[in-house]
Amino acid sequence: MYKSFYLLFFLSVLVSCDKKDKEKILDELSLSDNSSTKTISQDPSSPVDLSLDDITNTALPNEAYTFDSNLIFIDTTSSQQGKFDSAVELIKKVVGTEEFRSAVLNHSYNGVKTFVDNGGLSNAQIYERILEAAERLFPLKNNAMDMEVQLYTNLSTNVVGYTNTGTKRIYVNTKYFNVYAANSVAANLFHEWLHKVGFGHAYTYSPSRDYSVPYAIGRMIGKMGVKYL
Repeated sequence: MYKSFYLLFFLSVLVSCDKKDKEKILDELSLSDNSSTKTISQDPSSPVDLSLDDITNTALPNEAYTFDSNLIFIDTTSSQQGKFDSAVELIKKVVGTEEFRSAVLNHSYNGVKTFVDNGGLSNAQIYERILEAAERLFPLKNNAMDMEVQLYTNLSTNVVGYTNTGTKRIYVNTKYFNVYAANSVAANLFHEWLHKVGFGHAYTYSPSRDYSVPYAIGRMIGKMGVKYL
């Protein structure tokens, strides 16, 4: 009888230990699941909602890779259209690089990380505005350049292109367009598009104007775009 009692007691201890071990394993699995890193990707067709953490963390934001364009070209020949198409594809490739993000975030003027005529925005916020791509006339954050492009000819001016605040159209001078490589066309397109996003610069030339958002970032596009020619 005593042997049976001790045998039952021993088995109950084993069962109790087994239960505690199982509970410990389940707790560890739960902790492992709660501490896992979640990767969230956003549908590029939905409105963009970026945080400054997304802009400045190690991984390049998904919106840099999905940056797109909805451009309407007015009365272009097949040859002109081909150059514009190459320029647009070049813009997308440059925006989708760490080199571009780093250049925007680290741009400086007079030893300070900033742009001239920045609208009160930090470099990170300017980069965010670019990826959101919400034009003043079309404030939807759709991660895409939206504007119309029309060529014109004025041989007596040194103006490469221009636009007005009340229109979605930009104008590109054939005097320069005809001799420009695709990366220079891309720089001009991006410069004018940045006006549509809301960034301006001084009307007359001054050394500081080169550090404005349209001029400085337009040059980045042109310089980095050389490798994609």
